[in-house]
Amino acid sequence: MPLLSILVASHVAPVSGQCPGDQQSLLLQLKQSLNFSRSFSGNLAGWNSSIDCCNWLGITCDLVGGLVRVVGLNLSNESITGGLENSIALFSLQHLQVLDLSFNSFNTTIPTAVSNLTNLRHLNLSSAGFYGQIPSAVSQMSSLVSLDLSTLSFLGHFPQNHYSMQTLLLTDTNFSGKLPSSLGNLGNLSRIELSRCNFSGTIPRSLENLAQLNYLDFSSNNLIGPIPSLGLSKSLVHLDLSYNQLAGDIPAQWGSFQKLEYVDLRHNSFNGSIPPSLFSIPTLQKIQLSFNQLKGPAPEFFRTLKVLVLSSNRFNGTVQLNWIQALQNLTTLDLSYNNLTVDASGNNNSTLSSIYPQFGILNLASSNLSQFPELGNQSRLTRLDLSGNNINGVVPRWILETTTIYHLNLSHNNLVDFQVPISLPNLGVLDMHHNKLEGEIPIIQSSFSMIYVDYSNNFFNSSIPVDISNYLPYALFFSLSNNRLSGAIPASICNASYLQVLDLSNNTLTGTIPSCLMENIGTLAVLNLRGNKVHGSIPDTFQASCSLQTLDLSLNQLNGRVPKSLSNCTALEVLDLGNNMIDDVFPCLLKNNSSLRVLILRNNLFHGSTGCPHLPGTWQKLQIVDLAFNNFSGPLTQLYYQDSITVTSKGLEMELVKVLTVFTSVDFSSNNFDGPIPAAVGQLNALYILNFSHNGFTGQIPAVFGNISQLESLDLSDNKLSGEIPQELTELTFLSFVNLSNNNLLGKIPTGRQFLTFDNTSYQGNPGLCGSPLMKSCSDSNTPPPSGRKQGSGQQSLDWEFIIPGIGFGAAAATVMAPLIFSKKATRWCDDHIDRILMVLLPLCGFRYYTSNDWRRVQPEDMTEEYNTDLDDDDEEEEESYDEFGGRYCVYCTKLDMTRKMAIHDPKCSCHHLSRPVSTFSSPFSSTTTL
Repeated sequence: MPLLSILVASHVAPVSGQCPGDQQSLLLQLKQSLNFSRSFSGNLAGWNSSIDCCNWLGITCDLVGGLVRVVGLNLSNESITGGLENSIALFSLQHLQVLDLSFNSFNTTIPTAVSNLTNLRHLNLSSAGFYGQIPSAVSQMSSLVSLDLSTLSFLGHFPQNHYSMQTLLLTDTNFSGKLPSSLGNLGNLSRIELSRCNFSGTIPRSLENLAQLNYLDFSSNNLIGPIPSLGLSKSLVHLDLSYNQLAGDIPAQWGSFQKLEYVDLRHNSFNGSIPPSLFSIPTLQKIQLSFNQLKGPAPEFFRTLKVLVLSSNRFNGTVQLNWIQALQNLTTLDLSYNNLTVDASGNNNSTLSSIYPQFGILNLASSNLSQFPELGNQSRLTRLDLSGNNINGVVPRWILETTTIYHLNLSHNNLVDFQVPISLPNLGVLDMHHNKLEGEIPIIQSSFSMIYVDYSNNFFNSSIPVDISNYLPYALFFSLSNNRLSGAIPASICNASYLQVLDLSNNTLTGTIPSCLMENIGTLAVLNLRGNKVHGSIPDTFQASCSLQTLDLSLNQLNGRVPKSLSNCTALEVLDLGNNMIDDVFPCLLKNNSSLRVLILRNNLFHGSTGCPHLPGTWQKLQIVDLAFNNFSGPLTQLYYQDSITVTSKGLEMELVKVLTVFTSVDFSSNNFDGPIPAAVGQLNALYILNFSHNGFTGQIPAVFGNISQLESLDLSDNKLSGEIPQELTELTFLSFVNLSNNNLLGKIPTGRQFLTFDNTSYQGNPGLCGSPLMKSCSDSNTPPPSGRKQGSGQQSLDWEFIIPGIGFGAAAATVMAPLIFSKKATRWCDDHIDRILMVLLPLCGFRYYTSNDWRRVQPEDMTEEYNTDLDDDDEEEEESYDEFGGRYCVYCTKLDMTRKMAIHDPKCSCHHLSRPVSTFSSPFSSTTTL
């Protein structure tokens, strides 16, 4: 029931009959002045002069001073459009106590005349189409008890001793700025909701004055600083400060909150330990502290708890799982992603399993579990996440026979088989990737219809079942990548018509690509067949409704041409056709695609020019372009790059698994390009990697390359470049790899900064070059002295300011690197120390770093727990909802350095998300399930 309806019922004693004629007339004038479209429904439709106005829907009358007066007006959800400029009658209803204009489309500012309603106690303007600032007079209406301004911009000052206001709702506003300290003037405020706004700054300390407060929700803002003391709010029941940037210790004094039931501090930056007083509150039922930096051992918990979420912190120590036997009210437990060790060895007695609480959600991911807990007889368990542990053997019977499970994640373990056939009739999400499962692909006949199935990174060695689509009629995500599958891709996969992600990469699949994949699945956004043995041509059956965002067909045996119908895929962001045998010209058919970010055509038989003279458009979002190892020829047509990204580095090929916007790359190596290098390349100031090697470029190296301040790797080897090496290149302070070998360069090699670190292999094959590090010295007659050198007495003096650091660097490098090259133990020592350095430095730059031992166990991001916070739910209904399993899927998800087997993961990466609302297939055990 809407809040205003409750307030009307609670604070107004309605009467009917004998509506004063003047007020009935005002209401009829109001109706005539409004633009509304619901002529046959809604309250306004029944307003007519033949019926007493006290009997109209939306009208509440009461006795005021012995006379019948209109005191309540509900115009909520009446499809009203336009403004209130002609609605003088509304503000003439002086006895109004309740006014509800919510959920309309007024499309105007709030009239200042609303403050003329001096008897108004309850005002609801939420989601009504009002915009702009709220008149300050509204916040100063002394009779207001509740004010709902949700979705509006808030600006106002509450006067001193404003004791009438009890409820203030400002959710989903567009306000940006600090919370007004005058909130502390609302001495009788009991409920305040400011969630999903843009408030910033600290929480004003004036809130410490709100002694009557029982409900506080400041979630999903940009608030910083500590939590102020709320010790005077002894009646506080609900506290939600989640999804902010609050920091510091959680306050230690919680003993005065003897009615507190719900605490949500998720997604902040709180540190320190949990104060014991927090868990001593006898009424506490739900506490969520995930995604902070809390540490210390897990505290002892009060037995009344229903929801306990401590995931993604730094808690340590060992937790004996059998301690939860004392928490018989517990329905949700999440200890995932800490430094905890959960010991399940003490609960293997099947007779004890019946005394464990009936869970709805149990998440113990990355908890150092070495065996499955024995939790049989679970009749309400809907979500189980034991991923990222050290569990060996088979999946036990109790899991496979818990028929209520909807979401099962056992990924990143060492599982080899299932104890019994999978019998989970309500299973919707199954994640088994990164295990040791082998043999045939398990088929699950779920009456609920599978939505998400991930069997990737296992050892399945069968073929894909011919009737695979029969088990995936509503699946959005299906991955069998990185297995040992063979045989052809069955055409029946096309009958899984809701698929958005299909990943069959890195197997040994053969045959041709079923043309129906491009023709029948209009929802498909990611198709990854990379690293198989698929042959034939790419089907020319892409439909006008093509929704592909990623198409990866690389590392196969494809031939023929790029199909013309691919131009229908206007949302395409990633196209990787590399390492095939495609014989075609440059695919100009994609030139009008403004979404393209990654274009990889390397190692094919492409030929001709890269120009598209009849298509003047540009790829303004292109991030990776890799045309290496083809037969392109002619002058290099300048493309437009913006925030481009790396695919190779320092002469070493690396597999790019994720687009990182901090890296940029242009690789046109091993073609037949000729003519000068376009000087406009020097405008790519975000470039990190530039590789034009093994072509026929002529002319000089553009001096404007010195403007590419972020450049780390420059490879112009094996061309026909001439002239001197520009002195401007010495200004590139990040340059760590240069290869200019096998050209026609001449003159003295520049010295200074990074150029002191390059050896002779960077310059060999240029007979006209001289100077260090080459053995050939430069004579004074044919080489002018560069700046920084002193000339005197006909002899060239030595530049000691460069030589001494160079000698020192060389000696240090020899001392450190020599044993590292010849000692595996030393190499491991070096890796470990580099890991420690990067684990400190990279988070400061916004990255997350994983070492070689744990980089694959990356916690899913933006898939956080969203638990139902309504404490008034019927106990018979499941109180918690599932994760917002957004289905984020990245073909390019991590920059994997193949030389060190490390991964640098960007938590802000933009990946493909499952776009189809999964609520259509929500679990029968929860009406609030979202994926």
